[in-house]
Amino acid sequence: MPLWSKISAMPRSAPHRSSDPAGRPKGKTQDSPARTGAAEDDGFLTGKLLIAMPALTSGPFAQSVVYVCVHTPEGAMGIVLNQPLEAPSFDDLLRQLDITPAPPARRIRLCAGGPVDNARGFVLHTADWTGDGSLRVDDTVALTASLDVLKAIADGGGPREGLLALGYAGWGPGQLEQEIQQNAWLSAPAPPNLLFDDGHDTKWRRALASLRIDPLLLSTEAGHA
Repeated sequence: MPLWSKISAMPRSAPHRSSDPAGRPKGKTQDSPARTGAAEDDGFLTGKLLIAMPALTSGPFAQSVVYVCVHTPEGAMGIVLNQPLEAPSFDDLLRQLDITPAPPARRIRLCAGGPVDNARGFVLHTADWTGDGSLRVDDTVALTASLDVLKAIADGGGPREGLLALGYAGWGPGQLEQEIQQNAWLSAPAPPNLLFDDGHDTKWRRALASLRIDPLLLSTEAGHA
């Protein structure tokens, strides 16, 4: 069986396992109104980064940087940015999906987007290109879970920058807020270079540096939301 038989719709629900193994979040669906304006002072973190605290030393989120695509009272959904995948390759994935041309005119990187549904694919990309199934996170970033974006990229077009994530991270109602209170995460703005560059080994430290934080000196007493 191929690892990824199709790119499916946006998740409707997403069991998540980090500090609370029993949580069952609800994700944004394609037929729901998309949240925009990540800078709104509403307490939600759509369009921002989650940076794992140093105390989070095990599991899929150790030293991870997560881009939050959706955060509402119903829960949150995000993509881990700094866990690259060596297999399958982008070309292998296109062959599995019967997408031409082969080889493609251009490629994007693959990453493990989170521990939920790792056979489901999402392209996080700049919002200069969007399709009918795209979720516009804010004015600069969108998330697409349809084959259209892969076909466009293979043809040499599509968004200016992007990454292809297998799986995602999800939180149920109030779960992300609880994890932040338990000092599992810091939150920060999302500079474009941190979203799409290939400096995976340094991305966690650079995300902390954007807050002027040295991980060796970081207090474990409180989160920053």
